[in-house]
Amino acid sequence: MNFRVGFGYDMHRLVEGRDLWLGGIKINHEKGLYGHSDADVLIHTICDALLGAANLRDIGFHFPDTADEYHDVDSKILLKQVMGLLRGKGYEIFNIDSTICAESPKLNPHIPAMQRTLSEVMDIDIDSISIKATTSEKMGFVGREEGITAYAVVLIYKQ
Repeated sequence: MNFRVGFGYDMHRLVEGRDLWLGGIKINHEKGLYGHSDADVLIHTICDALLGAANLRDIGFHFPDTADEYHDVDSKILLKQVMGLLRGKGYEIFNIDSTICAESPKLNPHIPAMQRTLSEVMDIDIDSISIKATTSEKMGFVGREEGITAYAVVLIYKQ
């Protein structure tokens, strides 16, 4: 088997007047993430990790923020397209390990729903998707609740 590793990182500002989408689910919060799409920082991070692992460039290359068709797009649609690109090169996902860094809201109660949603979108076993949540202990822009970051490492394989 041919294994490849990919790493993804993304961040988005928190602003009023936007919905908060993380891991493909809407979370009740007084602020949402700002971006050209729905700004789902976790999905964007996973997309970048998958694209990188398969040597397919990055999310901005495939879905530029200058393209009208991606304005306010549901990031699950982008992830589904990334899966098509990945599978088009003969790769499958072995596992994903991701971390969301946010002071609020508390994300642990939402992790099972995120895992179920991502599992359905990517058509992979839910046990292949690890999502962790942490804070930055009130330090930096995340600690001041100005934004949210996410990190992901993926392992993909080709038979």
